[in-house]
Order: sequence, then structure tokens, then C-alpha cells
Amino acid sequence: MSAMLSFAITFALGCYALGSILVLLRLIRGPRAQDRVFALELLYFHAILVVMVTGIRHQSDRYFEIALAIALFSFVSSVAMAKFILRGEVIE
Repeated sequence: MSAMLSFAITFALGCYALGSILVLLRLIRGPRAQDRVFALELLYFHAILVVMVTGIRHQSDRYFEIALAIALFSFVSSVAMAKFILRGEVIE
């Protein structure tokens, strides 16, 4: 791996960490439930990006499968939270 790619990966992971900290603040202090749901979705997105960048660093395909599983759980949880906010219950 070249020095430039290594620096870019380290920089990207640092940016994702900083962004995740800011999103965690929104998740904790969000004035509305919709803000908290959006913050949780963004945390899922950051997790997917971190796993994919780590996969590039380690040159392994296994990380991309993990990112796909995180995306699947993200979708299911966002649908469940949206139903809960709209109706007050998840299962009818």
C-alpha cells in the first residue's frame, strides 16, 4: 500500500470519527424524535463507511459483506422506528 493511500485512509477514518461524535451529540440532544431517528440512520451510514474503508485498508472482501449486513439492519430498524413514530406501535 502506498503512503498516499495509507494517509487518505487514516484521514477518512478520522473524519468519520469526528462526524460520528457530532452525530452522537444530535442523537442525545435531539429536540424531536425525528432528529434522533435521522441521527441514528447517519450513525449506521458512518459505520458502513468505516467498515468499507477498513476493508480497503486490509484488502479483504469480508468487510464488504459485513457492510451489507449493517445496511440491511439499518433499513429494518429505520422502518420499525418510522412505524413506531407514526402509529405508536411496531407490530399490528
